[in-house]
Amino acid sequence: MSALPEGVWRDVVGQPAAVAELQQAVAHPASMTHAWLFTGPPGSGRSVAARAFAAALQCPDGGDGTCHACTTALRGTHADVRVVAPEGLSIGVAEVREIVRMAGRAPSQGRFQVVIVEDADRMTEPAANTVLKMLEEPPPRTVFLLCAPSLHPDDVPVTIRSRCRVVSLRTPPAEAVAEVLTRRDGVEPSLAAWSAAAAGGHVGRARRLARDEDARAARAAVLDVPRSLTSLAACLQAADGLVATAAAESLAASTAIDGAETEAVKASLGVGARGPGVAAASRGAGQLKELEKKQKSRATRIGRDSLDRALVDLAAFYRDALLIATVRGAVDRVPHLNHPDRAADALELARAIGAEGALRRIDVVLAARTALEQAVKPQIAIEAMCVALRLPA
Repeated sequence: MSALPEGVWRDVVGQPAAVAELQQAVAHPASMTHAWLFTGPPGSGRSVAARAFAAALQCPDGGDGTCHACTTALRGTHADVRVVAPEGLSIGVAEVREIVRMAGRAPSQGRFQVVIVEDADRMTEPAANTVLKMLEEPPPRTVFLLCAPSLHPDDVPVTIRSRCRVVSLRTPPAEAVAEVLTRRDGVEPSLAAWSAAAAGGHVGRARRLARDEDARAARAAVLDVPRSLTSLAACLQAADGLVATAAAESLAASTAIDGAETEAVKASLGVGARGPGVAAASRGAGQLKELEKKQKSRATRIGRDSLDRALVDLAAFYRDALLIATVRGAVDRVPHLNHPDRAADALELARAIGAEGALRRIDVVLAARTALEQAVKPQIAIEAMCVALRLPA
């Protein structure tokens, strides 16, 4: 087993080749470039790697992980490291323009001005054009770190991709994820191993499964769906359950954030004040309306992300059934199951639908994901999916 990375790289899980490439760039400025594109599947740690790289670039010792530059860059409080992350469904041009404007300044503390764009695939076209202009005429000590799932033009415009050095990440092995959960989060080793396996190498999901009993219950409910779809009524009931769970998660997350956020803006505007503050508060009505719009967009994104996690679990479960059906039920001959703790259920499903049925149902689930990405109403998309997943009579 290879040595674990140290310093700022400790939480970049299972990416030895990428870490070596980034360390080389930090150690040898001649190999640096002004734009980097981190790609990899969900959970591979794109933004974690980008933040670690930003910290190492600012660190006098190349990323020791203990100095002020490293700790503030990793926490997101370094004056010369700016992060753009979508709070709603997309990253808009106004947000990007402000970051780009500030990135054009000389560094105030560190060696570079570093801009990290998480989920760069969610940039609107005007936002992407704003970033492209900066990449075409980069300031001398500014570095852009973009994160996206793939190099596909739907994720990153070709014009941006051609101006970036690409760092490709992979899904980390479950053993590496479990090690991080145990070391960093104090998770008991057996639970860490189960969570890492159940999450399919998705670091963030594994951490959530390990620390949140509700998340484990939600996953179990999703994996119960395929074998419950025995009638039209059961299909509609399952769809209602999936949509309701996503809505509840969205409401809980939004409630935890929105109230304090709204009160902070009202206080800054002087809402409720008397005298001179009244005029300022009245002029701030537009800001409150814009905040409300942003909060609604964020709630929609949280709900869709919750549904997407459920659909990923479903597709992976049908994939397990497909493999088991292919080897005629010999589960021990399947090299890797996405949900090893539900192997018996996958075997039962494989016997009911066969390899062809499992393959067709994977396509159905992936089509539902596409429909949600195209803003089809969740209730309609999920109901259609569940009906198409119905078990044979």
